[in-house]
Amino acid sequence: MKFRHFCFIAATLFSAFIHAQRPNAEKQITLTGTVIDSETGEPLEYATLVLQSIDNPEQVTGGVTDQTGTFSVEAPAGKYNVRVEYISYRPYTLNNQNLTQSKDFGTIKLSLDVAQLDAVEVVGEKTTVEVRLDKKVYNIGKDLTTSGATVSDALSNVPSVTVDVEGAISLRGNENVRILINGKPSALAGFGSTDALRQLPADAIEKVEVITSPSARYDAEGTAGILNIVLKKEKTLGFNGSVNINTGYPINSRVNANLNLRTNKFNLFTTLGHFYNEPPGYAYFDNTYFDSKFSRITEDRDMNRLNKGVNANIGMEYFLTDKSSITGSFFTRFSDEQDGTENNTTRYIDTDIDSRTLRREIENEDDNTYQYSLNYTNNFNDEGHKLTADFQYSTDKEDVNTDIDENQYYPDDELINLEKVTEVEKENEYLLQADYVLPMGDAQFEAGYRGNFEKNTNDYQLDTYNFSSGEFETNYNLSNKFTYEQNVNAVYSQYGNKLGKKFSFLLGLRLENTRLKGKVDSELDDEQLIDTLGFDFDPDFDKNYLGLFPTVNLTYEIKENENITLGYNRRINRPRGWFVNPFPSRSSRANIFQGNPDLEPAFSDAFDLGYLKRWEKLTLTSSIYYQRETDAFERVQTETGQQTSDGIDIIRTIPINLSTNQRFGGEVGVMYNAIKWLQFNGSFNFFKFNTDGEYQGVDYGTESTSWFSRLSAKVDLPSSIDWQTNGFYMGPRQNSQTKSDGMMSIDMAFSKDIMGDNATVSLNVSDLLNSRKRRSYTESYDDMGNLSFTSDSEFQWRQRQFTVSFIYRFNQPKNQRGNRGNRNGGGNNGGDEGGGEFEG
Repeated sequence: MKFRHFCFIAATLFSAFIHAQRPNAEKQITLTGTVIDSETGEPLEYATLVLQSIDNPEQVTGGVTDQTGTFSVEAPAGKYNVRVEYISYRPYTLNNQNLTQSKDFGTIKLSLDVAQLDAVEVVGEKTTVEVRLDKKVYNIGKDLTTSGATVSDALSNVPSVTVDVEGAISLRGNENVRILINGKPSALAGFGSTDALRQLPADAIEKVEVITSPSARYDAEGTAGILNIVLKKEKTLGFNGSVNINTGYPINSRVNANLNLRTNKFNLFTTLGHFYNEPPGYAYFDNTYFDSKFSRITEDRDMNRLNKGVNANIGMEYFLTDKSSITGSFFTRFSDEQDGTENNTTRYIDTDIDSRTLRREIENEDDNTYQYSLNYTNNFNDEGHKLTADFQYSTDKEDVNTDIDENQYYPDDELINLEKVTEVEKENEYLLQADYVLPMGDAQFEAGYRGNFEKNTNDYQLDTYNFSSGEFETNYNLSNKFTYEQNVNAVYSQYGNKLGKKFSFLLGLRLENTRLKGKVDSELDDEQLIDTLGFDFDPDFDKNYLGLFPTVNLTYEIKENENITLGYNRRINRPRGWFVNPFPSRSSRANIFQGNPDLEPAFSDAFDLGYLKRWEKLTLTSSIYYQRETDAFERVQTETGQQTSDGIDIIRTIPINLSTNQRFGGEVGVMYNAIKWLQFNGSFNFFKFNTDGEYQGVDYGTESTSWFSRLSAKVDLPSSIDWQTNGFYMGPRQNSQTKSDGMMSIDMAFSKDIMGDNATVSLNVSDLLNSRKRRSYTESYDDMGNLSFTSDSEFQWRQRQFTVSFIYRFNQPKNQRGNRGNRNGGGNNGGDEGGGEFEG
């Protein structure tokens, strides 16, 4: 049986069942008709005929159209309200119909519901942009270069957003960006990192909201702003979905199934996925020392990673009434990862090679994530009067076992070091949220509460090999248990209105209380800890912050398709757990990362002036912005004054608070659909920043100017083949110690619809030129202003990737497979963190 006929057959069987249950004396009639698109005249397959009895409103029957747009439904004679529905179209209604005889409704023409589509053209093949008072919304179209790719890959194609070679996400060149899923912090986005975004399929995204001037309804976290990833949720009645299979080289395979069953009473949805990949990478460091036993040390690292696992998201939305619903969902991810790193190190005295060593590190990690969500939504009316309440619990456990051995192979063969690292990291997060929206004519009032409670525990044990006894012994100097808690309680209120026909404003105020607590459990006392770790800190800290975060967003409509926006907001950047954990990493004996427990939150004030203009085939967006951040985070490299057992100076990277960071820049984006077979997108972002501040007597102030640009062109070739090319260039940049070279990358893809347009096969080449590499040069000075060491480095996280993808969709009309009709997030209140939208 073909999947695409499932809905029709199910409806027919349902009608037959109803008929069989009726007394023989009850007269049956047959209702027929054809449903088409009013503009194109194309038949609408799986349009729904709904018959609601007037005498018994709970009695609802009906059916769906076949591939020719025709329906034929048997029903008991009686009085009905008749409705024909199709996703994103205005329904056709006939109320109080006394149907005593069989009837042919003839041809029923349905038109697109422009209001439902948020007053923009939403076509599945195209990416469109909406500008609202507090954000830009990019409705993701059919982007071929992300077919078979991940959410992280898809974000790299969104204007204003960059994703570096390690997966770190930046907004306008600033990494302090808050990542939300469907308007909320989520285990789907990972705990304090973006690794989980590399495991979610890109085709799960409906839209990405780039929120550079967040309103008061949003968490104040993230000084750069917010990226809200809204996932798809089907609104079509019946059973539908898609299956996506892809494989590639280097080894990269993924299978995903998105399934949805919707009735008039409930909506059941699930996403299931399995992934397996082996992405190779490498790094190279060339360090020069000016007051050390060794004058130069090079490190050549080869990284071979194996990642495999499954993820599942299942939920159900139950419609309590026509206006209210309750949604429960469960998400889990199990991953098994093995990372192997070989580090070849060469040590020089002057220009002569002193010794060579090989360090092998095998890390095995089991990661289990669970998330439970519950949402209640009550739309009091169709005017936007709304109450939502959410509860979410997320938990994650990582078990990491690492074996490290280091051998010298020149001038002699000698075992230098053996280590075993056992690490168990647990994270729990609770979220409570309530939002209320009250429209008042052209005005709108909102208020709400959010409580976010996180606890992270890292239990770390280091065992080193004792050459004398021939046994492993626990290193109590570095073994520890570090607990970090971050609790945030917030209330907000905001008010929006229109003054005349052209001017709109949205004013908000958010009050947040942040409590940060950290505790170190160790065999050492506080004084011994400070001596061992090499800097002064409080091993048991408890910090409390109360802050007001105002927002102002203004819009002036010059014309219907032209407007100017002005926004101001105050934000906070709270340090994550690994930024405050004082114990060093073990990826290298000579180059380590240590957190800083004395790190304070950073605060920023940002202004944004934007301009948008739409023509028939061209959309232009632009803005200029300014941000001033106090106590900004900066990672610096310093000498610890300590050496390894074989006399290598240990270099430490540590995050610090600089006094100020000022950033200003401008961006422009163009979406151009010149002719039917060509689509073109381009964006350019220029920015400059100044930092001031010092640490341990060293001035880390700097000034830097950089830019990045993105171009994308999609061409419809003969034989229904689509071709898309994306180009990206990141200009050179620098911070207080490090200068990074520019970086260019090109992605290319081809696709073709097959099997009657129910399936698509595509070929995707990511990083066609294999040029996505970070090349950097670092200089470090001591407190006397003397150059202590320099470091030349090159890093590539993932090599050029070839991917072949096959996707099959069932019970999904072709014109619905992009964004049309997918207006809600996956299993919650529609993807908005607050209760509603004020567009002005």
